[in-house]
Amino acid sequence: MTHPADWPKAGAIDLDVHDLPHASSSTEWWYLNGHLRTATGRDLSFFVSFFRVVKGRDEATGDFEHAHSITFALSDPAGQRYWHESRVDKDAPRMGLQKVDRGEGARDQRLRRAIREVLVKGKVPYPDQVFGGEVFVDARKLDLEFDGQRLSKDDAGRYHLHLRQNHAHVGLDVCFAPQKPAVRHGQDGVVKGVSGEDMFYYFLPRCEVTGSVLLPGGPEPVTAGQGWYDHEFGLHQGKTTAEGERQKGQEIGWNWLGLQLHDGRELSAYRMVDEHTGESVGQLAVLVAPDGSRQAWHDFTLDGDATWTSTRTFADYPTRWRIAVPDAAIDVVATAAFDDQEFITVISKPAFWEGRVHAQGRIGGEPVEGLGYLEHSGQNTIADLDGFFSAVGRQVRKSVDKLAPHDPSWEQVRDLVAAPDRPQYMQGVDVPQFTRTMIKPVRAIVDRGGKSWRSYAALACCDIVGGDSRQYVQWLAMPELMHVGSLIVDDVQDKSTIRRGGPTAHLVYGEALAINAGTACYFMGQKLLTGRQMSAANKLRLYDLYFESLRAGHAGQALDLDGVDAEMPRAVEHGGGTWLEDRVLAVHRLKTAVPAASLARMGAVVGGGSEAQIEGIGRFFESVGLAFQIVDDVLNLRGFKGDLKSRGEDIAHGKVTLPVAKGMARLDRGDRAWLWDCVRQKSDDRTQIEAVIAKLEACGAIETCAVEARVLVESAWRALDPLVEDSLPKVMLRAFGWYVLERHY
Repeated sequence: MTHPADWPKAGAIDLDVHDLPHASSSTEWWYLNGHLRTATGRDLSFFVSFFRVVKGRDEATGDFEHAHSITFALSDPAGQRYWHESRVDKDAPRMGLQKVDRGEGARDQRLRRAIREVLVKGKVPYPDQVFGGEVFVDARKLDLEFDGQRLSKDDAGRYHLHLRQNHAHVGLDVCFAPQKPAVRHGQDGVVKGVSGEDMFYYFLPRCEVTGSVLLPGGPEPVTAGQGWYDHEFGLHQGKTTAEGERQKGQEIGWNWLGLQLHDGRELSAYRMVDEHTGESVGQLAVLVAPDGSRQAWHDFTLDGDATWTSTRTFADYPTRWRIAVPDAAIDVVATAAFDDQEFITVISKPAFWEGRVHAQGRIGGEPVEGLGYLEHSGQNTIADLDGFFSAVGRQVRKSVDKLAPHDPSWEQVRDLVAAPDRPQYMQGVDVPQFTRTMIKPVRAIVDRGGKSWRSYAALACCDIVGGDSRQYVQWLAMPELMHVGSLIVDDVQDKSTIRRGGPTAHLVYGEALAINAGTACYFMGQKLLTGRQMSAANKLRLYDLYFESLRAGHAGQALDLDGVDAEMPRAVEHGGGTWLEDRVLAVHRLKTAVPAASLARMGAVVGGGSEAQIEGIGRFFESVGLAFQIVDDVLNLRGFKGDLKSRGEDIAHGKVTLPVAKGMARLDRGDRAWLWDCVRQKSDDRTQIEAVIAKLEACGAIETCAVEARVLVESAWRALDPLVEDSLPKVMLRAFGWYVLERHY
């Protein structure tokens, strides 16, 4: 294939020419990373990428017009802090809309709809930010300034970086002085891009880095630093079907590794993979000697393990990677300096992992070690919101396991029974007996999994007001324990036999132990109401919200147990109305909506939300919780995801649900009497059940419920929308509201 005339020719790469923007390129980026030590002894690492991609052509000249963006992150291993920022072109909302309307980006259609709502306002969801200033790209020398973030090159060939992260007030003012010549990656510099296009890729494997770092405590001078620079550019010529190129519908992810070893060598490798099959669609490993000479191999493995799961996106990331090149006797393991180096950006589905790694292993039989960067992008196994909440559920169960493991230690039991400073309360307590009678009934229900949206609510509502939910990750177990406790006790009261696909706790452990263990769940959750930098006032407020949800839940259960049967003769004689519907909705509100709203408010409180935000978020989740139960009533009659065999169970159990209550207001007296007679019979006769469902459909009772649920969610969202910044957590909550309404699809 003939490559553009402005690509490097054979021989040494002329950096004065090829560091410049390439007019032929539709995709181009400049990337740098570095490892620094400051005057106070802090070890830090960073990376930055300046991007430009074609968005059209100038009508007069035919030249490419580009959109620009920048990603920047600073890692602090000792403090386990990862500050990151993504800024995008002012035209990004329009370009994003085009992408969404083509069905690209997020796989879940609800997420695409939620993102679209932000884009049509001319905004992008935070942490992405639209450039507030201008973009300058010099065509005569390397000088890029993207909204105040700058990369430039001086006459001595040194690269200068000026970067600032606005929200955390961190940044860099550093200089890269190359210590080795440019090295070609790929096949003499040519690699495949994610769309099958040819790209040219070269890098400077080692530079001395000097300057200063801005940290929250102020600037610190750099006393030692080493850096990496690379530049990649190419022309996207459309999807093809040629071998090795991207097929239509194929999604490509990649792993990239750049290591600077203490013996003066550098090791770099990339592996591009099909996101669906995990198969490699192109890879190369390059070893650079101290003198700058290069060796390359196609035959190698780059495998990750030690999976870490984000508690913000719930994506899984390998944090330990092994690269093995048999022909070169290379066997090196790169381990994350700390796990949470996830870069969240909606423009990248919705995050990737790129961070500092420590390397150790052997090359040619000799031990090596060093520092580096690793990027893991794409390959996200979460395809939709069902998958997302399944991932949340896995983390919820892990969180419960930390608090109440199957085989707890004496100390873990002590913390559940009393407190660390009162060990005398454990005198005579038999740990196996406690485990069997208290923990086992709870874990029997928890471990079967369930709807994890309640657990997600508190964390998401912390982030949506600008807080950091990672400080409260232990909260994942709290809503689950509250919910499971109520389920265990409810099952005893309702004489239920099946819960989450298995026998109810009281059938396995007896009613007495089940009631006690279920009640104990409420107090286990209380142990988790902690967090760094939580004020006494906030802790008191959390306790009030926590017990508010428990009071409401028990009140709702009392009303549910007694039911509305005594009022049905009145409804038959005089017709139902809002009074009957309100009685049904009161149970839904108290048992589901209030606990959801309380948890949401708790998250917003610790996130530092304003009073208006806290109340708006609470009202939204109150509406979502109420809508959730209304939709459950509807799905029980219409069937869930195509399962029509068990529909109408509420009728068979004699429950007066909201569709029945609405039916009593819409039918004439004869039909009302017939409807109530069918319900109170608690018959499992399919013909009769289908007749009841048909009657409720015909009078519009079921559809009216579905509409009411949607109105609840949409009106609450309209009230919340202007109160909180457009962000990824906000997008997720918007999509979640639709998920509740549309989960039968």
